[in-house]
Amino acid sequence: MTLPHNPGSVGDPRPRQAVEVHRVEHRQEEEQKEQRQHSLHMGSSVRRRTFRSSEEEYQFSAADYALAAALALTASSELSWEAQLRRQTSAVELEERGQKQVGFSNDWESTEIAFLQTHRLLRQRRDRKALRQRMEEKVREAKELRELCSGRGPWFWIPLRSHAVWEHAPVLLTCTIHASPPPQVTWYKNDMRIDPRLFPAGKYRITNNYGLLTLEIRRCTIEDSATYTVRVKNAYGQASSFAKVLVRTYLGKEAGFDSELFKRSMFGSKVEFTSMLKPMFAREKEPFSLSCLFSEDVLDAEQNIQWFRDGKLLRSLGRRQVLYADCQASLKVSCAYKEDEGLYTIRVSSPLGPQEQSTYVLVRDAAPEKPGAPGAPLNVRCLDVDRDCLILTWAPPSDTRGSPITAYSIERCQGDSGEWVPCHEAPGGTCRCPIQGLIEGQSYRFRVRAINRAGSSLPSKASEAVVMGDRDAAQRKTEIPFDMGNKITVSTDDFEDTVTIPSPPTNVHASEIREAYAVLAWEEPRPRGKAPLTYSLEKSVIGSGTWEAIHSESPVKSPRFALLDLEKGKSYVFRVRAMNQYGLSDPSEPSEPIALTGKPATLPPPAQVQALRDTQTSVSLTWDPVKGGPELLGYYIYSREAGSSEWQTVNNKPIQDNKFTVPGLRTGKEYEFCVRSVSEAGVGESSAATDPIRVKQALATPSAPYDFALLNCGKNDMVIGWKPPKRRGGGKILGYFLDQHDSEELDWHAVNQQPVPTRVCKVSDLREGHFYEFRARALNWAGVGELSAPSSLFECKEWTMPQPGPPYDVRATEVRATSLMLQWEPPLYLGAGPITGYHISFQEEGSEQWKPVTPDPISGTHLRVSDLQPGKSYVFQIRAMNSAGLGQPSLPTDPVLLKDKPDAQEIEVGVDEDGFIYLAFEAPEAPDSSEFQWSKDYKGPPDPQRVKIEDKVNKSKVILKEPGLEDLGTYSVVVTDADEDISASHTLTEEELERLKKLSREIRNPVIKLISGWNVDILERGEVRLWLEVEKLSPAAELHLIFNQKEIFSSPNRKINFDREKGLVEVIIENLSEADKGSYTAQLQDGKAKNQITLTLVDDDFDKLLRKAEAKRRDWKRKQGPYFEEPLQWRVTEDCQVLLTCKVTNTKKETRFQWFFQRMEVPEGQYDPQTGEGLLCIEEVSKEDRGIYRAVVSDERGEDDTILDLTGEALDAVFTELGRIGALSATPLKIQGTEEGIRIFSKVKYYNVEYMKTTWFHKDKRLESGDRIRAGTTLDDIWLHILDPKDSDKGKYTLEIAAGKEVRQLSTDLSGQAFDDALAEHQRLKALAIIEKNRAKVVRGLPDVATIMEDKTLCLTCVISGDPTPEISWLKNDQPVTFLDRYHMEVKGTEVTITIQRVNSEDSGRYGVFVKNKYGSETGQVTISVFKHGDEPKELKKM
Repeated sequence: MTLPHNPGSVGDPRPRQAVEVHRVEHRQEEEQKEQRQHSLHMGSSVRRRTFRSSEEEYQFSAADYALAAALALTASSELSWEAQLRRQTSAVELEERGQKQVGFSNDWESTEIAFLQTHRLLRQRRDRKALRQRMEEKVREAKELRELCSGRGPWFWIPLRSHAVWEHAPVLLTCTIHASPPPQVTWYKNDMRIDPRLFPAGKYRITNNYGLLTLEIRRCTIEDSATYTVRVKNAYGQASSFAKVLVRTYLGKEAGFDSELFKRSMFGSKVEFTSMLKPMFAREKEPFSLSCLFSEDVLDAEQNIQWFRDGKLLRSLGRRQVLYADCQASLKVSCAYKEDEGLYTIRVSSPLGPQEQSTYVLVRDAAPEKPGAPGAPLNVRCLDVDRDCLILTWAPPSDTRGSPITAYSIERCQGDSGEWVPCHEAPGGTCRCPIQGLIEGQSYRFRVRAINRAGSSLPSKASEAVVMGDRDAAQRKTEIPFDMGNKITVSTDDFEDTVTIPSPPTNVHASEIREAYAVLAWEEPRPRGKAPLTYSLEKSVIGSGTWEAIHSESPVKSPRFALLDLEKGKSYVFRVRAMNQYGLSDPSEPSEPIALTGKPATLPPPAQVQALRDTQTSVSLTWDPVKGGPELLGYYIYSREAGSSEWQTVNNKPIQDNKFTVPGLRTGKEYEFCVRSVSEAGVGESSAATDPIRVKQALATPSAPYDFALLNCGKNDMVIGWKPPKRRGGGKILGYFLDQHDSEELDWHAVNQQPVPTRVCKVSDLREGHFYEFRARALNWAGVGELSAPSSLFECKEWTMPQPGPPYDVRATEVRATSLMLQWEPPLYLGAGPITGYHISFQEEGSEQWKPVTPDPISGTHLRVSDLQPGKSYVFQIRAMNSAGLGQPSLPTDPVLLKDKPDAQEIEVGVDEDGFIYLAFEAPEAPDSSEFQWSKDYKGPPDPQRVKIEDKVNKSKVILKEPGLEDLGTYSVVVTDADEDISASHTLTEEELERLKKLSREIRNPVIKLISGWNVDILERGEVRLWLEVEKLSPAAELHLIFNQKEIFSSPNRKINFDREKGLVEVIIENLSEADKGSYTAQLQDGKAKNQITLTLVDDDFDKLLRKAEAKRRDWKRKQGPYFEEPLQWRVTEDCQVLLTCKVTNTKKETRFQWFFQRMEVPEGQYDPQTGEGLLCIEEVSKEDRGIYRAVVSDERGEDDTILDLTGEALDAVFTELGRIGALSATPLKIQGTEEGIRIFSKVKYYNVEYMKTTWFHKDKRLESGDRIRAGTTLDDIWLHILDPKDSDKGKYTLEIAAGKEVRQLSTDLSGQAFDDALAEHQRLKALAIIEKNRAKVVRGLPDVATIMEDKTLCLTCVISGDPTPEISWLKNDQPVTFLDRYHMEVKGTEVTITIQRVNSEDSGRYGVFVKNKYGSETGQVTISVFKHGDEPKELKKM
């Protein structure tokens, strides 16, 4: 239903400024029409300039000619006139080009032509002057129009419209205004100003979006029927508009519209947010997501749910996805960049108007590839894109990690290749750089790296792809609309004459001058022709008088060029030539002098940086904007905790505004902030740090109270209770204002004029039997809060029931993952008798079933509820009980979610520095006005006679004055005026109290901590050092050293040192004697702390110390000359040699070293003067080596010796070690066939029967020597001989060698092939032995050489053997001997004798006896030498 609405300016005349604006706009339209007609005439008659004079300044451009020609096509009524004018213009052109028609050659014709030329010239001058005057007038009028529009009073373009709506439905009043400057907007309801803060949250919503004014009234009631007026006002005037709103009651079934379809069509789906967006801290190159839940499914979610970043609509694209499923909307970014940082907003459409919530996403720098490298640049953009060049800009990173940026490395990617190639390096003081040498028609992307002393950053996000092309091409084209939507595109190139060699460029100037480069720009030649143009540049240093060509890697196609090789401090002029396929133009006019500028300065820091409280985890910052013009890119914010010296980066994307809310701070901590300006020159200096600000919630008015309950009722009065606001506004609730409403009346009435400090109020002067409803507002330091919704209707009727009334103020504290503490107040109405107990019940959120917490009622007003399921929400209610039964239930608690808060504080129990036992609780998130309410056993505050309570900022402490058993119990604390539960408890047990009391006594009666008691050391020269160590002492610490009950001090023989820094006490006695026997006591005192440590040196302890000191003194004196650093000791090598070694030090060239054994010098001993090592080697140790070994070293400085006694146990140890090494050296058992049988043996390097025991086992049975088994050892063999082996001898044989504690076992298996091979070898050797035994042999008797004198008788005898008896023959020089005359042979048993009588020289030679039988033969040889009388034998001559 719609009511008639009023005009937007009823009663308010339109301002004079508005009338004037309309008049000016009308005049402009008339002038534009006249100018269009004039341009048509000019464009037809003057196509180009025919005459030129020095007095004319105006020049038509090619665009003017193109526009005129296009307009000519639309003027059909003037075609005939245009044709006539075109013929005249053609004649003029012919005259200018020297192509005049030949006419009558007389003076009259010449005069007529001159007259016509002058006439046309004057007419052209007149037209151009008129056109110039109209242009100046148009500019003046446009300027006046702008000034007039900049100061306009408000007027309604679209006024308000009246509405009629159903009850509980929303209504939206809208209108549109025009005003400059923006006006102040005020809404009124029945001429009463509307303040949304004075109404329930969300009741009114007022917006002003660029002149679109809206007033949204949610859940309309009958009371919302009224006249609504909006008034707007600025410095130039004011205006108003009004509309009526009529609210109709919905009749439901009576009206026949009780269907869900009708309700949905009328009221729509009530979509609300059920979760809040929280600040997000993402990491560069990593994914992040935002999500929120809705109360209902959103229809057409793709259209009705929108995501924004910094006001820009976001859609699914590339690495960003916008999703919706199961009443959850989410925004996912697969790879975050710093450009993704910003304020994210989600907006959902609903019948009550769009709902939205926002949060800030901060993107941290990714970890650098090299430690200390800076963060990556951002916002890389391409500007002034032309055919072959562009300007690249970016924003510097916020974090340089302590080292300034020295340069920027620029990389480019051509097309879709994906290959990044370095193309330029820019200095660190600028974030702007020209890029040249690009290819026309090709696309490029760029990215930048920042470089500092530590290395290069990660690459920035790539810029958007750009295509190289002529950026002025669009300006040379004009679109002319005509004939109902058609367009004609006209280019200035179409109107230019054909040219060959181009004209020179014009307006050569520097479009941009920087520290490292200058950009030279010029205008294309006119006419430019249709052939492609390139340019060549020349430069000249001011004062040189010469021009030098500027060379480039590729042809210059764009009318601009970056000069990168200019020298600082010099001024240059430049000129440009145009070039096409026909040739090169003349040079342009030189440019103005150009010189490089100095290093650009960064912008100054902003001033007046102020930090204000915002929420529990955020702080709001504001500052004065920096006047940096277009150079200002934004601001970087830095924070640090108070007391810290290291600044942390807050944002990595420059903030454009001069205010920002810093999220993610720690509640209760103090922070400092500073702001730095960001420009293309880099990041500027830091502003002055703000004063430290503690992170707390800002003070605001509280939300509305809720859940009213009737606690008691009389005839004319009621006692009303309610729950506190959910949002306290960061301050203490000072009281409440209560209103009452009689259901039979229209108006509400205030119950109290002064705030009620409690949440229970007695309302009097009521009428019995009437129904009343109540509402309330809370008051804090910020003001009066929101008005609550009306309560249910309560009947004013005196309570007379015997059961008690409802308990009230039921609250849940100490909420943890599985437990909580319930507390409540007893009912005000007791009924027929006193309260005997309380019945507590609970239900899970969403369930309708109440379950008892305890099977039996409890007597107190508190209960710890345990064994609950974590992560679930519960609701509790209490019912009191008396003799008449259960009373009314209390109001249910709000749903309590059971979970452990990560930052939940617990009560700290300890002992302070003064020795007092305390219980302390700290709540950093507590509001400033909060109080810490302590309770003992939940029965009220602790006894002030026994405890003392100290409160500090965000911290409270309970100090036990005289700890005793009376102080045992549960101490609990609750922080008031906090929006969330801040509470804890601690049960102090007797065991814990005793421990704390002991610690208290130690603190009140401190003892200097003893680290090490008295220690006794003997120093190098024989001095005795007595020392002890305690904890570090102050410079005022004192020491008193008592010896035998008398204080002693330092003396020549006794030095006392006291190092307080190290806590060291030492006494050094030079020469210990009997006078030093007794007790030593160190008495230490440091402030209140004391300690006393005693050392007793008497009897055997003192005598032993005295002997050691004297020995140490003697040893020191010994070491003044050469001495043995390592004493004489023995060592057995792997080859079973015994080495006696020692080592000497402090030697010199004259030092002498000697070895002795049994007081006899041993010359075989060795000594190395270089190393000082002595060595005596005993190859094979035996009993003869037993004795005393001594090594002596001496020179003129003194003598020292070392002795080794190798007798008794020492010698046994040597043999034992030899036996151990011998046992370890045993080789694996080997099997060998022999003449007698089979031999099993192992070789060792050493064997000693006395110190080594061997045992043989056959099949784990010990073997003993017998007829067939023999065991034995040699010097290097341990063997077992099996005689006449049989099959029973097969099996495993084990040799066990024992040497001292060392036992080694070796095994072999005599069976199978091993047994067969050994048996075969035995049989072979046995046969060979029989042959060898019976073979004919020469056993003995013959010498090798025999000499004899002539005429003597030679007799040679030898012994032979063999069975059977061998055959015997003699040989002389390998020839058989014939036994005749002088040669005789005699055989007696085994003796064979040959006799040669009267020998002569012929008998000299080699003789041999040859014996032979069936088993073999052998020859025994002798050489006979016969010499004459008087000669010496040859052997004697050799001697």
